[in-house]
Amino acid sequence: MSATPTIETVAEYWNRRPCNLRHSPAEVGSRQYFDEVEERKYFVEPHIPGFAEFEAWRGKKVLEIGCGIGTDAVNFARAGADYTGVELSVASLELARKRFALFGLSGRLLEANAETLDSVLDAESFDLVYSFGVIHHSPHPDAILRQARRLVRADGQLRVMVYARDSWKDAMIEAGLDQPEAQQGCPIAFTYTDAQARALLEQTGFAAQTITQDHIFPYVIEKYIRYEYELQPWFASMPREMFRALEKRFGWHMLIRARPA
Repeated sequence: MSATPTIETVAEYWNRRPCNLRHSPAEVGSRQYFDEVEERKYFVEPHIPGFAEFEAWRGKKVLEIGCGIGTDAVNFARAGADYTGVELSVASLELARKRFALFGLSGRLLEANAETLDSVLDAESFDLVYSFGVIHHSPHPDAILRQARRLVRADGQLRVMVYARDSWKDAMIEAGLDQPEAQQGCPIAFTYTDAQARALLEQTGFAAQTITQDHIFPYVIEKYIRYEYELQPWFASMPREMFRALEKRFGWHMLIRARPA
């Protein structure tokens, strides 16, 4: 049995190519680039704004674990949240900081290993701890959630997306027809069943409120990388309501809302 990759290996992978880095062909770091990155992200993953509910956190303290290049981050900040983001990848963090400065937004953006947040954040009372598509890439997701429990208010919320075991994409990965991330060689990408996710929450001090699934990537990848959005033939021939039913049952994104137990 192979050893679990180290956190240094994970950081090196995401430093080579930060998530969503190629969501725009414009000059990286320009206003046009960031606008196009945001537009594409929410076009391809339209369930994110509804899950995050950016406007609901106006005047509230929000901690994002794994802010990446800052797409959700700027939307929390624009909505008026008291925002703190932590990120393992220094390449991603540099772009997130540039993004905040370019758009005149305020927030704390910290370099940190989320498994050891106590090294950079004292026990604070965050109203929301949010993490979208991050903790399953860590060697120890349970350690991250224990840190989240230390930082969230007793009446606060946890909102996390992890990858779903019972999903279309996981089946394609097992068949050798897909991979977890756009770029090859992702060191760690854990997946969870509903029961496993609930058990993880329970052992780290949280109680699930809702766990749902969403998101099947439907586009022809060779055209998608050229910013063309042609549906795969089997999805193109499927009525929209049928595709949405498939996403809700076999979506790759497991959307978890929880509260401190």
